[in-house]
Amino acid sequence: MNKWIAGLALAGGVLLAGSALAQMERASAPEGTEVYFISPEAGATVESPLTVRMGLKGMGVAPAGTQAEGTGHHHLLVDTPLDEVDLDQPLPANDEMRHFGGGQTETTLELESGEHTLQLLFMDANHVSFDPPVTSDPITITVE
Repeated sequence: MNKWIAGLALAGGVLLAGSALAQMERASAPEGTEVYFISPEAGATVESPLTVRMGLKGMGVAPAGTQAEGTGHHHLLVDTPLDEVDLDQPLPANDEMRHFGGGQTETTLELESGEHTLQLLFMDANHVSFDPPVTSDPITITVE
């Protein structure tokens, strides 16, 4: 009987946590905040692996989970249009949506030959977008 009650309590807690995630409030970034690519440049032809350097103006970079006002961390969309991303939920981590939760501002990418689109998202401590979103312009590069 006690195991049944414990299981019921656990299930209720999971439902409450899921409900809280579904209702995450998006914080505002300071006015004038910008995220941008330092490198590569739009239209560049590069070799793989390539180094991506991420820039930020108007806020500070902090590791994921750091609850400090005016901070967040970088995410990189690879061949993923922004309109396919649910900005009201934590961003999933995969090859198309890269997380830099350690506060990184540079990474090395292995990309197959061909044309690729890259776009930066700067998100809060919980991997949720600011409102309005802090995004770079998408850039297209060619990998030889």
